[in-house]
Amino acid sequence: MRLLNFTIIKLTFFLVTGILIGYFFNISANTSIAITGIFFLILCGCFLFAKKQFVKTIWFGIAAYLTMISIGILTETFHNEKNHPIHFTHQIANETDLLKTVTFKIREVLKPNNYYEKYVVTILNIDGKNTSGKSLLNIKKDSTQPTLNVDATFISKAVFKDISPPLNPNQFDYKNYLKKKQIYSQLSLTKTSLYKVENPVNTTYGIANTIRSHINSKLKTYPFKPDELAVINALLLGQRQDISETVYSNYVNAGVIHILALSGLHIGIILLILNRIFKPIEHFKHGHIVKGVLMVIILWSFAIIAGLSPSITRAVTMFSIVAIAINLKRPTNIYNTLAISIFIILLFKPLFLFDVGFQLSYMAVFAIVSIVPYCTKLWKPKNKLIRIYWETLSVTMAAQLGIIPITLYYFNQFPSLFFISNLVIVPFLGFILFYGITVIILALIGILPNIVATIYGSIISSMTNFVSWISNMKTFLFEEISFNFLYLLTSYFVIITLVHLILKRNYSSLRLFLIAILIFQGIAIFTNYSKPTNEFIVFHKSKHTLLGNNKKHHLIIASDIDSISKTNNTIEDYKIGNFINHIEETSIKSVYLLNNKKLLVIDSLGVYNLNTFQPDYVLLRQSPKINLNRLIDSLKPKQIIADGSNYLSYIKNWENICNKRKIPFHETGKMGAYIINYNF
Repeated sequence: MRLLNFTIIKLTFFLVTGILIGYFFNISANTSIAITGIFFLILCGCFLFAKKQFVKTIWFGIAAYLTMISIGILTETFHNEKNHPIHFTHQIANETDLLKTVTFKIREVLKPNNYYEKYVVTILNIDGKNTSGKSLLNIKKDSTQPTLNVDATFISKAVFKDISPPLNPNQFDYKNYLKKKQIYSQLSLTKTSLYKVENPVNTTYGIANTIRSHINSKLKTYPFKPDELAVINALLLGQRQDISETVYSNYVNAGVIHILALSGLHIGIILLILNRIFKPIEHFKHGHIVKGVLMVIILWSFAIIAGLSPSITRAVTMFSIVAIAINLKRPTNIYNTLAISIFIILLFKPLFLFDVGFQLSYMAVFAIVSIVPYCTKLWKPKNKLIRIYWETLSVTMAAQLGIIPITLYYFNQFPSLFFISNLVIVPFLGFILFYGITVIILALIGILPNIVATIYGSIISSMTNFVSWISNMKTFLFEEISFNFLYLLTSYFVIITLVHLILKRNYSSLRLFLIAILIFQGIAIFTNYSKPTNEFIVFHKSKHTLLGNNKKHHLIIASDIDSISKTNNTIEDYKIGNFINHIEETSIKSVYLLNNKKLLVIDSLGVYNLNTFQPDYVLLRQSPKINLNRLIDSLKPKQIIADGSNYLSYIKNWENICNKRKIPFHETGKMGAYIINYNF
């Protein structure tokens, strides 16, 4: 654990701890300030005491770490936009579903879906009162109207709606995802309902969007295909909105999605190019300082043009520190550099900690700097080409080893041919980036030859076609892998101890590795015994009925859908989240006997004449025309359930009746799937 000998790494660790405490416990601003002030005063007292006594004291270290935790809490609290008094959620807190006059500015253009264009907007004013905060904006697609530009300001009448939580078990929580981006509500409008307002103030995001739009307008005059242009935008400008689902999925399945996300790999290559270009400046007086400043300015200019995404921001921050250290001729430790970049980023953007890209990026880099130096010492090929590929393979394998647990936890799949796709693409990525930057510069000044553009387009197409070929080898793509948070933690423990054992090869390393294996096995046994068994699920599926009966990890599916594949991953999410290996399809029954619990299903026929049968639950599906009062009187159910196959008007009427009769009513469209546990 030599890493913990570096002070900045310790301070960063405790800063992260404080951010986590602040996020999960929602500590108020006043409390955070008070805690930080108290610990800071204690720290000052410990420092003065230690200085006066001329001795080291453990209390100074403890006070420093507690102060750093409190700073982490304060940082998270201060950057939580909901804590700001003019945040728009305070104004609409008790006035939900009311029409408001809203003034907003387009902040970011998101990837559209089949029905809506999507944007992140800044709320400037509600009913004449100045506000702050971000919201999601859904604009119904209209081919006759252009997309909205960043920094464009509009006024409209709108209703703020909550972002829906997941309605089915283990479904992706989009509401929580947006919460970590400080987005708490959404607006749904049409372009015809927007009134544009002249706004002379341009933000950094707006200026960057204008530059990108200008670059794209120039590139569109050349013979680039739509997919080629989309990949160029992702590769060089950090914009992935125009990439088709097919192309994006192919890059994911081939294990090279990082190629399309501007990150440390791209910035590192650009830094090497800039270092080579500006090398002659070193011969002048203070040339190293001038060179370092120029490199940092160019890197941050590139980051701004690329939209200051989390991945590009952290990469540029880290490599800016590297560039400064190199040109100041100071000895650097890569772990310190990484810790400093994490520290700085989290001080300004604490919620980046929860960004998947942030986690993947730093785990990959930590693995690379820890493992690759030993790989290069292990074998030093004399042939330059072989040496390049050995180094590329070492970097690729190390990076994948670092991110495998996170990949399995978030994406539940593992592309086993990642090393082939990386070995082919990564060695040429520097050339592709340099060629692409040259193409953009020549296009901007209007002297780009068509043949040069055509060749570059062919290179991009060849790369994409190769990725597609790798992706289509489904045999080597392992999907639907169940992997929970405990597996994530213990698998990192296993990986770290395994690498330590390989490098050290001593008894203590072996003992630690075996302990890690035992802990992992213990977690596997605990997970197997703690996962749910014997539960009946009424899933929410719009316009359909979808039922699941989990009998000792064997899932029986009943639905009125043609195929399970059309359930929009509902079954797949449940299967992965509950470690289920076997699925069976059957037809929907009228009655389900669940040990000592009984469920009656009433469909559109409305038949339920059961004289001696009193169900605990009644499921209404396909909008049956029944007299619910009579049903309650005759069957005396304990719970009424209405799934997504019913008309909304029917559901509303049933809900009113149940409220009057004081019978619990569950609508899956609002409350999510209904789960009946029937263990003995």
